[in-house]
Amino acid sequence: MRAALCPSIAVFLCLSAAVAPADDKKDLDPYDQSGVPLERQPDDPKATKIVLVAGRQSHGPGDHEFFAGCAVLMKMLAQTKGVAPVMARDGWPKDPSKTFENAKAVVFYMDGGGGHPILNKGHKEVVDKLIDDKVGFVNLHYAVEYPKKESDHVLKWLGGYYETGFSTNPHWDARFEKLPEHAVTRGVKPFTIRDEWYFNIRFKPEADNLTPILKSTPPDGVRGTPDAKKHKGREEVVAWAFDRKDGGRSFGFTGGHTHKNWANPDFRRLVVNAILWSAGVEVPKDGAPVKMDALDVHRNLDPKPVKLVIENKTKQTVTFKMEAEHKVEPGKRAEINYRTGPGRFRVTIGWADGKEERVATFQVTPDARYAFVERKGGVAFEKQ
Repeated sequence: MRAALCPSIAVFLCLSAAVAPADDKKDLDPYDQSGVPLERQPDDPKATKIVLVAGRQSHGPGDHEFFAGCAVLMKMLAQTKGVAPVMARDGWPKDPSKTFENAKAVVFYMDGGGGHPILNKGHKEVVDKLIDDKVGFVNLHYAVEYPKKESDHVLKWLGGYYETGFSTNPHWDARFEKLPEHAVTRGVKPFTIRDEWYFNIRFKPEADNLTPILKSTPPDGVRGTPDAKKHKGREEVVAWAFDRKDGGRSFGFTGGHTHKNWANPDFRRLVVNAILWSAGVEVPKDGAPVKMDALDVHRNLDPKPVKLVIENKTKQTVTFKMEAEHKVEPGKRAEINYRTGPGRFRVTIGWADGKEERVATFQVTPDARYAFVERKGGVAFEKQ
């Protein structure tokens, strides 16, 4: 781990794909998405087909992990007998006719707003047709945001939506202490979790067929829009079930920004229940099965840039490689944007002192600070 001091120290760093703790995950590549079947149609024509559409890569590591999140949900849904989940990526199926054919529910987990994939040319008409066919319609997190000009369509589809300038989207700890009697809440225990919970949702007027599923009172300090500020102390709806007039079912869920929240069994059971309910599947009295390996939240992640700050606290110039070569003078630092993912990462350092190269393995946490420091007998690379 140390090299003798010399006028210029050459150090070679290479980030591997492993996530800590290394002992448990040393063989896991969190960015390998090749094992997730895409647009593979059910073998059994009688199966309840549920389509999950994951959005394109978005935000930083651990946030808006749409692909990984849909992969988790696909695995959960497959645990219910007779259900056949089908997943598509990048905001819309490559073969929409085949993928949406005979679907009992469609789930959209993606960036919304003005760039919502559902609003792309020809897509809105496809969704309209699915709605007319009584197909379940589920929007998760950012997917519940649509431009105000689309309100007529969206209120018909979903019963409510995030309206820019009216709704608000802070990160806060929501306490769900009371849950309504509904198929969506079966087997779900009260829970508290931090997420980007949208609220002050624009709901369809006189929506008697809309059931608030998750309600909590946010701190007044996070009410970010003029209208949201008018309702200090009000309990807010952050997830809802909507029985459409056409006979179909819809579900809006504003959480899902933070990927690690899928590790919470009540969080994921509520969403899986809702998807099944929207597809017309009878939810078991104890809720849907949602068995999950602890490593599943570390799988199928999108590679995203993280910032590594590496400081040189020695009296010598340090040269190291992390994709490109970096040279750091004494007392200076390098800020490196490296495309990787969340968690802790194994870094292999090859110390080159002109005589030999020695290799050591460290656990590096993105967005933390690290430094080359002088120690007795040489130089060490340490977390600060």
